[in-house]
Amino acid sequence: MDSSLRTVKLDIASRYEMVEMAQTVLAHLATLVGFDEDASHYMNVALREAVINAIKHGNERDEDKRVEIEFVLHEAAMEIVVRDEGDGFDPAAVPDPLAQENLLKPHGRGIFFMRSFMEKVDYSFLAAGGTQVRMFKARPA
Repeated sequence: MDSSLRTVKLDIASRYEMVEMAQTVLAHLATLVGFDEDASHYMNVALREAVINAIKHGNERDEDKRVEIEFVLHEAAMEIVVRDEGDGFDPAAVPDPLAQENLLKPHGRGIFFMRSFMEKVDYSFLAAGGTQVRMFKARPA
């Protein structure tokens, strides 16, 4: 295994109280990789949105369902993977939060924030059920 690659995994109940703990772990790991305070903040917003979506939309707040969070630390980058146990969704069907009719809605910006604050965001749907969101951010040179 590549010694420059390190992974930290969390397995949490579908409870909003767990989001802050995941953010605390990310903040510490972002410092280890060398991200500055601004980058760490924006990565934390993306993580928060992904975990809340997994709890709320994926697992439908069912505390018996789990959310898995994986942080993969690279030499100068970080990958964050969030998995839920839900039925999945069509990312293309999510309304554009910047469309005029959606500007004043109090929800619907999570995916937009993830895509804005991370360099890469991919979705996959697991054969056993569940959605996996993979986000990537490189440290500026």
